[in-house]
Amino acid sequence: MKKSTIPAIGILAIMLVVMIASVWNDSATMDELAHIPAGFGYITQGDYRLNPEHPPLVKALSALVAEIVARPHFPIDTPYWRDEINGQWAQGAVFLYESGNDADSVIFWSRLPLIILTAVLGWLIFLWTRKKFGAMTALLALTFFAFSPTILAHGRYVTTDIGATLGFFIGITSFIAFLERPDRKRIIIAGLCFGIAQLLKFSLVLLVPIDLILLTAWVAAGAMMTFGERMRMALNLFGRMLIASLIALAVIWGAYAVLVRNYPQEKQLHDTQFLLSSYGLRSAVDMDIALIRNPVTRPLGEYLLGVLMVQQRSAGGNTAFFLGEVSAAGSRLYFPLLYVLKEPLALHFLLLVAIATGVWKFFRMPREDISIISRMRRWIGRHFAEFSALAFIAFYWLFSIKSPLNIGVRHVLPTFPFIYIFIAQHTSLWLAPAQDTQARTPARQLSQFAARLIVALGKYGVVCLLLLWLVIDTIIASPHFLSYYNELAGGSRNGWKIAVDSNYDWGQDLKRLADFMDQNNIGKISLEYFGGGSPRYYLGERFEPWQSSKGRPHGYFAVSSTFRQGALGAPAPGFYRRPEDSYDWLMPYEPIAQIGNSIFVYDLP
Repeated sequence: MKKSTIPAIGILAIMLVVMIASVWNDSATMDELAHIPAGFGYITQGDYRLNPEHPPLVKALSALVAEIVARPHFPIDTPYWRDEINGQWAQGAVFLYESGNDADSVIFWSRLPLIILTAVLGWLIFLWTRKKFGAMTALLALTFFAFSPTILAHGRYVTTDIGATLGFFIGITSFIAFLERPDRKRIIIAGLCFGIAQLLKFSLVLLVPIDLILLTAWVAAGAMMTFGERMRMALNLFGRMLIASLIALAVIWGAYAVLVRNYPQEKQLHDTQFLLSSYGLRSAVDMDIALIRNPVTRPLGEYLLGVLMVQQRSAGGNTAFFLGEVSAAGSRLYFPLLYVLKEPLALHFLLLVAIATGVWKFFRMPREDISIISRMRRWIGRHFAEFSALAFIAFYWLFSIKSPLNIGVRHVLPTFPFIYIFIAQHTSLWLAPAQDTQARTPARQLSQFAARLIVALGKYGVVCLLLLWLVIDTIIASPHFLSYYNELAGGSRNGWKIAVDSNYDWGQDLKRLADFMDQNNIGKISLEYFGGGSPRYYLGERFEPWQSSKGRPHGYFAVSSTFRQGALGAPAPGFYRRPEDSYDWLMPYEPIAQIGNSIFVYDLP
């Protein structure tokens, strides 16, 4: 066992403890209300009628563990399962809260596989980084990963975001290994990883253009090759990529074949025609319907349905609050600003160090009598893993920034491991001692040694202080990792001023509201709640459902910050909000409590 393995295991153990300890009292988030019942439909019924817009692997793993441990009753006699098309939300509410099940037990055991999957991703990040950049870089990258509030938040929920992060990581790293040595073993591994990635989130289809970019860069960076040799190399690699793609296709077909086996073909066809009735590219819809009509290819038809639904959803955008405005158009500033505000400030200082070190190292490269293109090609050839990480980050961020779908920093989560590796690598380079210069006298040698020692101690001291700040800041945020904002945003209590939804309020604090009512002897409260929890299940008859159109209630009133900001934010140009959907009447009043950051409580006259 290598020396760095023990501290890595220790870091992951701390991460697991923090995640498990912090998730017990989180009520179901909005997306979990759909994902958890969908997974149970796949596992217990072999039927894919729920939540086709997301692939199955995360949901199926989640449900498999919960089914074994919690043994809940999954009702199939409801109209939402039997008659509706993708009645995921209502079926989820009935399954979790109205079927005699212990909702908290089902939710916890459903989340546990995701927590383990997050730790597995951390372990893979450590192993790959150690292999490519050394033990110090690997431990730093793992520390950044394990103490990221964003990773800790979304790694605990039954959603596809941490799955997507894992999928991109194994997809890209296995493809790099394939390019380095495209033998039979690595072709198979790359194909399996690509197939598994497609079962984690549909955005993983972006691996296709990313892999083509990396293949082109690999061929272009090859040394001492003629144009013809490069073309032959490219065609050879592309042919092997096609073999890997066939392996991936078999993985996708096999997984969906198991999970649609009891989905009646006629209902699958009817559901697909309805769900894609407004999809613009009708030739794609016709292809999907043709696949579903064939008993052999209908598993692939279900996969294609999900891809088309996601593309349709992404193009349509989503109404969201951001920086005081409510809009469905999206903002190019959304993802960059949220990354800056929702990752710890200590990490950003290290990012500045990393960027400065990277730029300095690049311009300190030996000057050679070759063109800038040749220099870039040589750099890519010598630093292909680093280039691949940077190329993926740039590609994915540009793609995300252009999208009007602004519903959470979680959508750029797949780039986080590679950002952490970049920061860790260049922090390690910054810490590395400078090369000795020839000193002619003992006094000069001693002076150089003392200077190097002072500089090294200073650098290590800075990095240690920043790491300590990072760890303490994250631990203090527990268990409210989802609503974390750093000091630049005024801290987590003020994050609602920037953006809400899955950045801040996804419904995770409903159980804490029930605790608050118990502690303060509140017998009745009006509530407008956003999330996957059930106010009736946790509050019983002590609440009255509310919405802004009802006007001002009297007495205690609680509102989720997602609804509050959506009703108080200024409509962006081109966005219309009905007067009855506004909470303007609430503005003169100050909340008496902020539950878990995300729910505001008022005592109204």
